Amino acid sequence: IPLGFNIDAPRWDQSTFMGRLKHFLNITDPRTVLVPEEELDRAKALVEGCRAGLVPPGSSQEQLLYAKKLYDSAFHPDSGEKMNLIGRMSFQVPGGMALTGCMLQFYRTVPAVVFWQWVNQSFNAIVNYTNRNAASPISLRQIGVAYVTATSTALATAVGLNLYTKRAPPLLARWVPFAAVAAANCVNIPMMRQQEIINGITVTDRDNNELGHS
Repeated sequence: IPLGFNIDAPRWDQSTFMGRLKHFLNITDPRTVLVPEEELDRAKALVEGCRAGLVPPGSSQEQLLYAKKLYDSAFHPDSGEKMNLIGRMSFQVPGGMALTGCMLQFYRTVPAVVFWQWVNQSFNAIVNYTNRNAASPISLRQIGVAYVTATSTALATAVGLNLYTKRAPPLLARWVPFAAVAAANCVNIPMMRQQEIINGITVTDRDNNELGHS
């Protein structure tokens, strides 16, 4: 391990596009979804130990970097709590691809449209809530209102467009799920993250001292 190694320092240069791309590809790697819970807990312990200057003897830099990768993929950056599997950004690609495929395949009947749009917006609501700013609490009532509003918007848009394009060419009809998802996300994201928009997010200095809210 190099002298002065900082486990929280970015592995790649974040002032460049490629550096930022590599960073986010690393922490959203879908393979981390398959890592057992016990290994995630060990990774957290290793990262926290490294931050405290207690690196286990025999540890290599690669082991520490891999532990940090697992930690970033599964634990909330603000609270340090383990996030639910569905809400993790590493689950976005496999989960989103499966739901997108289902919405594109099952768009011909109203019940199928309603069901898959509801599943997709439920998935989006979980992701948006899981990755919220931990310093901006949201009540169960606000969560409920946001969820119902976003889901209703998606269903109304999807069903309306589905009926409107019933006699349209099949290629045009396949755009219905996209339009419904786009419309619903315009509601889902600001509703699920409303406390951050209303109250701002906590701003800290390099020593983690709270300076105020943005």
